Amino acid sequence: MIVAGIQMDIAWEDPQKNFQRVNQIVGGIMSGTEPPRLVVLPEMFATGFSMNAEVVSGYASETRDFLSVTASKHSVFVLGGYAEPASPLPANVCSIFSPSGSEILRFRKIHPFSMAEEDQHYVGGESVPTAEVEGVRVTPFICYDLRFPEPFRPAAPDTDLYCVIANWPDKRRSAWSTLLRARAIENQAYVMGVNRVGMGGGLPHAGDTALVDPMGEIVAVASDYEEGVIMGKVDTREVTKVRRHLPFLKDRRPGLYRRLEGGSKG
Repeated sequence: MIVAGIQMDIAWEDPQKNFQRVNQIVGGIMSGTEPPRLVVLPEMFATGFSMNAEVVSGYASETRDFLSVTASKHSVFVLGGYAEPASPLPANVCSIFSPSGSEILRFRKIHPFSMAEEDQHYVGGESVPTAEVEGVRVTPFICYDLRFPEPFRPAAPDTDLYCVIANWPDKRRSAWSTLLRARAIENQAYVMGVNRVGMGGGLPHAGDTALVDPMGEIVAVASDYEEGVIMGKVDTREVTKVRRHLPFLKDRRPGLYRRLEGGSKG
């Protein structure tokens, strides 16, 4: 399956301008000779990573409508991130919409970024859903989640492709690229990280959008600091082959890890 990641400059808290830009980009890539079957947009692509949670979550309905219409118009699966109303605080989420325009997955960011006080404005999620996209099992995560291997691991047996969408600033770009490869290697799955470029919240973003294969090799990477699209092939047979040839996952000791986490010496 061909997948595409859109590395875009996000207009701050201006959904209509961002919808217009996404329309232009998606229209271009879908008119190509080998269009993708899954298109992935950055975290909070409609507004930027704003802590003005009550305001930006008010755009959730029109953002979801836009994702649904885009998916059905181009007959493609679309994954995009946005803020939505929730209790006790709004949530930083992403959804996958199918070519029929129906939502097949919604994921709530598990780890709000406390260094930016996201935890004071957005509530964290409690589950890791996976959706099948034309035979490829896709599991999403959002930005800061990438720093935590724990939720990736339980999903590994049922995942061929992790999609990590982000507004990851350029001063920590080395960590972004390294962790994308680490999550691919340790879980023996494809990882696509889709990041923004431009200024957002007073911080520059370098992008470094990339698709990584189950061995940690870079399949495709976007240019620094520029808008662009990466495209690459995700092959479930490669995931099976790597896991069969290098059966590391079967040697895990989850029971021991739980005891260590709890501080038990037994």
